[in-house]
Amino acid sequence: MNADNNIPQRGKVWFAALAGAAQSGYPASLQVADGLLNGRPLRFIAVVTDSHNRFVRARHGEVGLIEGWQLARAVQEVVAADKNNAVKTPIIAIVDVPSQAYGRREEAYGIHLALAAAAGAYATARLAGHPVIALIVGKAMSGAFLAHGYQANRIIAFDDPRVMVHAMGKESAARITLRSVEALTALAETIPPMAYDIKNFASLGLLSASLSIPDPDAPDAVTVDQVRQCLLAMLAEIDAETQHDLSKRLGAPHRLASKRVRELLREQWNRELPMTG
Repeated sequence: MNADNNIPQRGKVWFAALAGAAQSGYPASLQVADGLLNGRPLRFIAVVTDSHNRFVRARHGEVGLIEGWQLARAVQEVVAADKNNAVKTPIIAIVDVPSQAYGRREEAYGIHLALAAAAGAYATARLAGHPVIALIVGKAMSGAFLAHGYQANRIIAFDDPRVMVHAMGKESAARITLRSVEALTALAETIPPMAYDIKNFASLGLLSASLSIPDPDAPDAVTVDQVRQCLLAMLAEIDAETQHDLSKRLGAPHRLASKRVRELLREQWNRELPMTG
């Protein structure tokens, strides 16, 4: 159960609905299962709550040291197994992560390295031809989302008030910007990147599909099939592509400036410098 009002963690709920039982050999905070989607083998991965996690800052679904390194391992196993295969196994990241784990031990033991390893593994898998899909069922916050889900070819999210995507929590963002939470919320209504809701996130060009789910905390067979069909549609799109980068994310109106900056940087980078004597 989550710390927030004893709400069941959606990561666990949807992992069970889509993948079934987790396989052994991973820590309790990471669920991994190899399953089938319309007869196609694929791997499901979710970071979940673990009240007995030896790192106390990672007991409510946060991505900490253990989770970062084990995410990298779970993804790298798929890449290694398919090294000589023409058809690559898809990876489905089920995302409900409140943040990375904040703590002195995490900083001392290099949480930045653990999370970078996870993000790097997902990027490596994508560039090697593995279709990677992130399914956001709850929170996708901070460095946790960067490590688990953000590197996907496609990002799907539930259109639901409990689905939030942002670089940091509202309280933290309010402190950083020297504003109240109320003032920050009001400001977010006019500045999409500062908002937390999924509609504003979609306006940034990062979301491939949004699903209206009747009861995300207790999905029935019809709802699960709805999600499966969306995953199949995303897989078909990815299979038809020849490029595995994330350049499509810059197509939204709110990303035009970012796209232009990248074009100028690339132009300058590739420009031949005059020879000096």
